[in-house]
Amino acid sequence: MAQLLSVNLARPHSADYTSADFTGIDKRPVKGRVAVAAPGPMGVAGSGLAGDAIGELRDHGGDHQAVYAFAREDLDRWEGELGRALPNGVFGENLTTSGLDVNGALVGERWRIGTGLVLEVTSARIPCRTFAGWLGEKGWVRRFTQAARPGPYLRVVEPGEIEAGDGVEVVFRPDHEVTVEFLFRALTTEAELLPRVLAAGDALNPLFTEKVRKRLNPPSQSQP
Repeated sequence: MAQLLSVNLARPHSADYTSADFTGIDKRPVKGRVAVAAPGPMGVAGSGLAGDAIGELRDHGGDHQAVYAFAREDLDRWEGELGRALPNGVFGENLTTSGLDVNGALVGERWRIGTGLVLEVTSARIPCRTFAGWLGEKGWVRRFTQAARPGPYLRVVEPGEIEAGDGVEVVFRPDHEVTVEFLFRALTTEAELLPRVLAAGDALNPLFTEKVRKRLNPPSQSQP
């Protein structure tokens, strides 16, 4: 049975690997129930989880990236590769899951967690220099990209409260092929997949839709 192993909230700190005043990538498991709701538009609003914090609002947070999930199974695999302990939340994820195929999840797939919260998959995490700086592993962005198991961002469809131990149920799967892994590969290492990404429709994070369309139809260069 798929379940939520932990709910993780930020412990903000300043760092030289971010241009923001602080980073919230250091997330730690918390006890008790945590309220989750749509935070508002990107650039203004932050995380969908009460008590969480995001330092760089230009590219993070907002309604279409309200929640980030990562599988404990993938953390375990990285533990073996990196030879170090990786506690829940260390990849900056809000939700650490078990028994759930988060990378095989379809864009537009919906999860019910506990009795109330419903989340919808919108996109994939793209690694950045803050992530690399926080992990401190040489060539981290390249290694994470090659693994193609990024974990999904999700929007809040129905708000609710969740806590560690809650069950996770997939309550809807759309009829297309665009999984989190497929989307990630299309945007990073396999550009030939890009035309098929738009089949995800309105469920796809609008920023990703715009990014895909620009890459498929680059602006023409003016002639001198």
